[in-house]
Amino acid sequence: MGKKQVVAGIDIGGTNTIFGFVDREGNILAEGRIKTSHFGTPEDFVSGLYRNIITSLKPVTADVEIIGFGIGAPMGNINKGTIEHPANLPWKGIIPFVDLFRKHTDRRIILTNDANAAAVGEMVYGGARCMKNFVVITLGTGLGSGFVIDGRLVSGSDGFAGELGHTAVGPPGSSNRECGCGKKGCLETYVSATGIKRTVMQMLADSIIPSELRKYSFDKLQSKIIHDAARSGDEIALKAFDYTGMMLGFKLADVVAYTSPEAIFLLGGLALAKELIFVPAKDHMEQNLLNIYKGKVKLRESELSSRNAAVLGAGSLIWSDIEN
Repeated sequence: MGKKQVVAGIDIGGTNTIFGFVDREGNILAEGRIKTSHFGTPEDFVSGLYRNIITSLKPVTADVEIIGFGIGAPMGNINKGTIEHPANLPWKGIIPFVDLFRKHTDRRIILTNDANAAAVGEMVYGGARCMKNFVVITLGTGLGSGFVIDGRLVSGSDGFAGELGHTAVGPPGSSNRECGCGKKGCLETYVSATGIKRTVMQMLADSIIPSELRKYSFDKLQSKIIHDAARSGDEIALKAFDYTGMMLGFKLADVVAYTSPEAIFLLGGLALAKELIFVPAKDHMEQNLLNIYKGKVKLRESELSSRNAAVLGAGSLIWSDIEN
């Protein structure tokens, strides 16, 4: 009997890079991680990453064969195989990541941004298995998005299509929140783990409502603390989730007008708040939809949420490419 075929799914983050070996059924056979920030150059990082991947595979190497490497990364360009001007990685400029990786292997390599990888993962392993038109929104430190239309991932002319997190939520003005990208008023400054922290702090400053959240500084406050407070009935925490859901729903109505998806999937830490975020988001999405779209679009939690979505999403890039 031949070896079992697997792909290496790699998710590059500002602090850690995680990887795992994924079979066609979505089973993760082994996993590992390295510190992204421990490497001074992209060349050193790629060498260290590949070395760790091969070392982690050794316990099962007699039984499996790597047929490709799928990579999710911030500002990953699927058209060029580059990581371009990443804000949260230790290296700047345009990094020819796939070319660097090819120095170590002749296997298939695909790189894209992490939200696009999540969208392909949802299509291969998750709730979008029978869908050709859907959107995945990742709600983490920032807000990422991946769009699939007519069964194909949308990458655009330059490889960077689908940056919903950096669309504006209001007219230009000094009152809009500053974003790490350099713009003001980006959606992710309101709808993300960081965004809801900013909302809480603003609400605390503008009111005298008693709240257990008043004992936290901005640096100490985490979205999970806000979530737990909301579950305990904290008024500020509940208001913050309602506001965050409203902002998300308002923009999702635009997404529906642009793409007419069958479903929108939410993935990431903020999505784990479930009805606290889903109910206001769905309500405000429906309120702002054109009549022709009302009641048609499902808003659902990603089916990858209970598993290692980053590894599955990155690994699915290879399986999807083979099928297509």
